Amino acid sequence: MKPILNIAAYLFVSLDNLAELRTEILDECNSGELKGTILLTGEGINMFLAGSEPKLRSFINYLRQDPRFAPLQTKDSWSETQPFKKMLVKIKNEIIRMNHPAIRPEEGRANFITPKKLQEWLDRGTDDLGRPVVMVDTRNAFEVEYGTFDNALHFNIEKFTEFPEAITAHKDELADKTLVSFCTGGIRCEKSGLYMREIGMQHSYQLEGGILKYFEEVGSAHYTGSCFVFDEREALEPNLDTIPLERSIRKKQSA
Repeated sequence: MKPILNIAAYLFVSLDNLAELRTEILDECNSGELKGTILLTGEGINMFLAGSEPKLRSFINYLRQDPRFAPLQTKDSWSETQPFKKMLVKIKNEIIRMNHPAIRPEEGRANFITPKKLQEWLDRGTDDLGRPVVMVDTRNAFEVEYGTFDNALHFNIEKFTEFPEAITAHKDELADKTLVSFCTGGIRCEKSGLYMREIGMQHSYQLEGGILKYFEEVGSAHYTGSCFVFDEREALEPNLDTIPLERSIRKKQSA
């Protein structure tokens, strides 16, 4: 097994005393020699961390001792080297910026579908009620170029703040479809799922855990290419291995 554990995790939960929480979490990460980025907001936590497995598991257990973080689930992958240069804990307004206050933790999550159930729908081409299924890619255009679900709808957006306007423009043509939004690890598709429900797109779901959880539980079925990740690994294959260097070089040369 490769020596460095990488985790991606997020949780929408109401948080306060962010400055104090930031200090405590940063101290715990530094003591475990972890590197990566954690975002703290009033609506929750978002993190990408890497380190030795014992120390990283210990940190996650430390977080879960706080009842607010007890439900936290991680998406795990492995690498030969540390993909982050430093440890950062930042306080932000949103754990992923959409400029729309769609996340209200006390009011519940967006409807979600598990990777295994999604594979079943995609194998069949319809949901359990016979409605056509459309995959909605909420990521930025350059991420989509690395890989996406087969026949997925995407909007060539440059940043996530453009998503609400883009999906609203297609609302009428998608009215008779079941929509499954997806992203890398689940944050953007959760926000987009809540937004779509808010504007009346009732047959909409988010892919639980995003592409990384789908890779972990399903693999490459109905997905072509790799998944861009925001660290020095650049992208992960469906088997969660780092994208081969020669493929990365060819991609950059053709860009």
